[in-house]
Amino acid sequence: MMAGRLFSEILMRSIRYLLIRALLAAFLFQPAPSMFAQSASVPPAQHRPTSTPYSGDLSIFETAGRDERLHINKVMDILSIAPSKNVADIGAGSGWFTVRAARRVTNTGTVYAVDINPEALQYINRRVQKEHLQNVKTILGKADRADLPSDTIDSVLLLKTYHEIAEPIALLRNLRASLKPGARVGIIDRDGNGEDHGVHKDVVLREAEEAGYRLLEEHDDLVKADKMDYFLVLGVR
Repeated sequence: MMAGRLFSEILMRSIRYLLIRALLAAFLFQPAPSMFAQSASVPPAQHRPTSTPYSGDLSIFETAGRDERLHINKVMDILSIAPSKNVADIGAGSGWFTVRAARRVTNTGTVYAVDINPEALQYINRRVQKEHLQNVKTILGKADRADLPSDTIDSVLLLKTYHEIAEPIALLRNLRASLKPGARVGIIDRDGNGEDHGVHKDVVLREAEEAGYRLLEEHDDLVKADKMDYFLVLGVR
């Protein structure tokens, strides 16, 4: 009788063990939901609106009196642009600022004219040759990077350009590797919704902070006469 009861207990334990294994197998090996199906249900990341980069007549930037309206010499002072410095003009366009910075840094410094439009760079190359400037280098940039040399740049200016940058946070973040310690980054632009060739200052500051920068100075009144709304000076945090 004892042997029969012991056999029954062993049999019941074996059955329970087999049932537990079967349940675990069914749970562990059930088909996983498709990753593609999950991705399809999640909306893609939304970028804020930006303006279409200008690709028209570059001579429109050469308006008489613009140096005075924009106080460009004072702007260069604020950005510490001086002989022997290396400067990046991001969104160089016609090279209006490029050639002024090139004269300021003299042949002991270098100005990197960056633009995503190859025609703009050709225009600048012809211009600096005509104006006998030998310290300008043109760079074909990308939406998310300026492709500047590492640990080289003392000063940067984005003049009426920031609202056209498709990937502003990535560009600013990637720019950091090219900056020397203490480098100053200037952004001059006007208020707008991103698509109307302007972007609000608080948007720029928020994106700059996300990219690892802090606000050093503001000189908004300096650029109002040129129909710009703000001049921000940033530094790496």
